[in-house]
Amino acid sequence: MTRIGQVMMLLHGGDREEARNRFGALWAEIGEHGDALHRCTLAHYMADTQDDPEDELLWDLRALSAADGLDDRRVDQHHAGLAVRGFYPSLHLNLAADYLKLERRDAARSHLARARSASDALADDGYGDGVRAAIDRLEWRLGES
Repeated sequence: MTRIGQVMMLLHGGDREEARNRFGALWAEIGEHGDALHRCTLAHYMADTQDDPEDELLWDLRALSAADGLDDRRVDQHHAGLAVRGFYPSLHLNLAADYLKLERRDAARSHLARARSASDALADDGYGDGVRAAIDRLEWRLGES
């Protein structure tokens, strides 16, 4: 997780290409059957490095699949008090945005509804408020509000 975090800093610093390359190397180490928390986290951020919306969708689907293989005990080992259900609002929001980019509005609406229904797992803090606001914005873009 430390190495994934270091690459996330590159990504947030604006170096998408280098982040993509380093995430790719980490993915090769972790593999399709590696630790689900590592796969979920890496795939979630790898999606943000993609130029092609189809590639972004594939990485976001990998993140969701990995989250489905997680349990709270494993997540708590990484960060005390963290629960898997708190991952789903963001994961489904990202998928909704991917599908909207690909002009697949029905799939976007489906994942947006899942993001909204899962948002009760979010705390009333900056992160939770940000995800809920992003859900609101995407609903508005889809004409759902």
